[in-house]
Amino acid sequence: MFTRLAQQHRDFVKDLVMSLRALATVLENRGYIASCYTCGDQLNSASFMVSLGENHLIRFLVSDYGITWTEMRDDRELMKLEGAEAIAQLEELANVVKYCLADAPKGGRKKRKTAQLQLV
Repeated sequence: MFTRLAQQHRDFVKDLVMSLRALATVLENRGYIASCYTCGDQLNSASFMVSLGENHLIRFLVSDYGITWTEMRDDRELMKLEGAEAIAQLEELANVVKYCLADAPKGGRKKRKTAQLQLV
């Protein structure tokens, strides 16, 4: 039973890492400064970061040890979430990108160094 649960967790983390990579790519294509770094090819951990505007940064970390969402503004931590709450906040970011930016012309925001993306 525990072996199966461990494998399910590894698969979950791998899926989450692949989703983070895709989200970073979409955000970069929309003109935002975004990155997703992984350790090795096993996709068992990732560090995702995106700048949402002037001095507004989101960091999402995932590994075998846990999942965290940290939102910072002016180098101060505004919010830190873990586990399911962190994933829910990531889903909100993905929905903002999907629905609010869908009508924007592709690459239309690249002229500015950073663009404002508001999380509600």
